[in-house]
Amino acid sequence: MRKNYINGDWVDALSNQTKPLINPASEEKIADLPFGNADDYRLAILSAIRSWDSWQSKSPYFRAEILKTTARIIREKIEVIAHDMVLESGKPLAEAKAEIGVAANLFEWFAEEGKRCYGRTIPSFRTNKRMSVIYQPLGVVGAITAWNFPAYNPARCWAAILAAGCTLVARSSEHTPLTAMHIMSALHEAGIPQGVANFVHGEAKIAGTLFLEHPKVRKISFTGSTEVGKLLIQGSNITNTRLALEMGGNAPAIICQDMDPIYAAKESVKGKFRNAGQVCIAPQRFFIHRSIFDDFVATATQEINRIHVGNGLDEATQMGPLIHGNHREGVMKFIEKAKEEGAKIHCGGEKLPGKGFFMSPCLMEANKNHHFQKAEVFGPVMIVTPFETDEEAIALANDVPFGLAAYVMTENLNKAIYFSEKLDAGIIGVNEWLPQATEAPFGGWKESGIGYESGAEGLLEYMDKKLISIGNL
Repeated sequence: MRKNYINGDWVDALSNQTKPLINPASEEKIADLPFGNADDYRLAILSAIRSWDSWQSKSPYFRAEILKTTARIIREKIEVIAHDMVLESGKPLAEAKAEIGVAANLFEWFAEEGKRCYGRTIPSFRTNKRMSVIYQPLGVVGAITAWNFPAYNPARCWAAILAAGCTLVARSSEHTPLTAMHIMSALHEAGIPQGVANFVHGEAKIAGTLFLEHPKVRKISFTGSTEVGKLLIQGSNITNTRLALEMGGNAPAIICQDMDPIYAAKESVKGKFRNAGQVCIAPQRFFIHRSIFDDFVATATQEINRIHVGNGLDEATQMGPLIHGNHREGVMKFIEKAKEEGAKIHCGGEKLPGKGFFMSPCLMEANKNHHFQKAEVFGPVMIVTPFETDEEAIALANDVPFGLAAYVMTENLNKAIYFSEKLDAGIIGVNEWLPQATEAPFGGWKESGIGYESGAEGLLEYMDKKLISIGNL
């Protein structure tokens, strides 16, 4: 259903307002979708409040059956969901299908993890005292997710929120609501009780403000930019609303001198240009040992020039468009600023002619003094810089306010451990570009986030710890 979902019903916006959804590959309108305002969010919050006591009282085994059924339905409808995801996000069809598979896995995994939310017994110093710790669901949670992974981002927090026994008011990006609507439809078809899960397609600022101000919304899960995340932090200081924030990144990748530069370059290009570089953990700043730098750059240039850019529904496409025109303009401005600072463009970095928000994937060479490297580009721009010593590479890698992911390529176990422990990031990938998993915690350091998603840690983000102390026994 291409509508909002409130209190178990598919509904238009209360104001009857709609907003056109644009295909980034063609700039054509996909559909006019209901676009809610504050009244829609208030109604959704009220629905979540009313259903919370019943939902949190259910057995985790009851909740698990609904979430596992949701996973099955998502898998059964993968072709339809993937097609709509490509239309609204532009990503290649193969990437869309893989992402939807992971989304289904998240619902299944959290269904089972909810059964394993064990407390503990604490041995007391006093023999007439017994202490235990239990975990209980927080309450109503507001979830705001980003456009770059239209299925993965919602599934990662929605599944954990619902498995924990919380009720949900969700808002996905206005650029990719269709995929989120499909996931909510799967929950509906799986039998999610009335009011437990709600979805409003509307302004993010309105959603964030209401989530912060409403006393019954206990937590906000947010995936998006660091700038917006900081605004939520400021607001939460007043309302004491809890936050789970997955924000920006500017991931370094250190390529050590023991690596085969041909192999390293080919693998690095694959890691960098997934989803047109619109990935929060995508490597951006590649620090390559000077002894292999020239060979690495030559091979990377060849590989980048081979990338087929086009419509995601075309099987030959390896990289689709950027999500919208303003985002492409932002990436182009980043490239122009880099040129002004003296960066060398080895290939790409140009708008492609015709309809759609396409650009050619870019390889640029920078030196360690170029200031533009400190900014997150969030696009198909690969920056290469030579380094001399391991200590220099560490200093360059850590010299940004972000700390989400970092990467190392080396055949030396000692170096792998050294870099893994010295890099300031919550996620480290050694000889791989997908350092995340449904069962593993995902979170950043510094300005890249607060809290964790996925893994056991992701479930506990939506639960309160309670100490039960019985004395005078």
